[in-house]
Amino acid sequence: MVDPALTDTDASHDFRLPVRAILTKEDLQQFEASGTYNDLVTFIERLSDAVRGRKLRDETNKSEIVERLLSLLDKLDAWVKDIPPIENTKSRFGNPAFQTWHDRLAENAETLTNEVIHDEAAAKELAVYLEHSFGDRKRIDYGTGHEAHFLAFLLCIEKIGLIQPADYPALVLNVFWKYIAVMRSLQFVYWLEPAGSHGVWGLDDYHFLPFLFGASQLADHKHLRPKSIHDQEMVDEFSKDYMYFACIKFINSVKTASLRWHSPMLDDISAAKSWAKISTGMVKMYKAEVLGKLPIMQHFRFGSILAFEGSQGHEHSAEGEDPCGEGHIHAFGQEFPECCGIRVPSAIAAAQASRPRPLPFD
Repeated sequence: MVDPALTDTDASHDFRLPVRAILTKEDLQQFEASGTYNDLVTFIERLSDAVRGRKLRDETNKSEIVERLLSLLDKLDAWVKDIPPIENTKSRFGNPAFQTWHDRLAENAETLTNEVIHDEAAAKELAVYLEHSFGDRKRIDYGTGHEAHFLAFLLCIEKIGLIQPADYPALVLNVFWKYIAVMRSLQFVYWLEPAGSHGVWGLDDYHFLPFLFGASQLADHKHLRPKSIHDQEMVDEFSKDYMYFACIKFINSVKTASLRWHSPMLDDISAAKSWAKISTGMVKMYKAEVLGKLPIMQHFRFGSILAFEGSQGHEHSAEGEDPCGEGHIHAFGQEFPECCGIRVPSAIAAAQASRPRPLPFD
């Protein structure tokens, strides 16, 4: 929802660069009781409700802010074509060319953000969320924490008064889905690795929200049942209209065994009696498995718009306290978070290995 303090033309707002603030389990518990946590959850719920019963190919009302967001994502997608992967056929790990792409994002994030919101002061703060929405430059990986930063980017734009409830359907069916398309390009071209030691916090190695929004799309469907995801013909047919089926099609394209073996959670979910139950359960699961996980939320940024101060009141940055070498927080004697585990090669890279060409886009 719009924050009046951010839209009051008679008052100046002190924007600031977002930093990490969740250092401990106690911080995480405080965050879960905070207004910012509630804002994130209710934003997800409002977006989910807005696409209930809607198809990806349905016409939507695209406001000026929606068009600007789509233009931004088009530019990012075009950069993938401008920056080809480095010849690296013997490795299934992330391609170093992604770092060049990410450097371009970092250099241009503030300008790109200002082109969307037309507010230079706010753009400095929002650009941090944009920069962290597309994966980790050093590790060349991506996970639900990055996805959450894009959600935060959109929520910040709403809070400064530029996104209205009437924009919600287009925000999900057009903007968010275009974001997923950009991420698929990055994942395929640069073979991004799943974030975390197992890619466990995404339902398809990388993502969660497309399943959440996709379940809402299907919540009132009279004929499709959750078990339909096991029927390849139905997956192919309905992937054009429903995010959930599109995500299943993606999984099937990069993994050869049945869902039961490589995606047991999705297999279990398919036994539910209705999409409505899945839709409700997805929100609960997102709160528990993304917003409630320290290995994810220790990397989340907080500024003046999405505010939270943990036990330290500022980002943890002491030298010599990063034993894993990945910029992760290991405070107060905590064990290493699971995100510091063994790197996992991209399943996309593995799927490409036996093909004549190592890359899907030529």
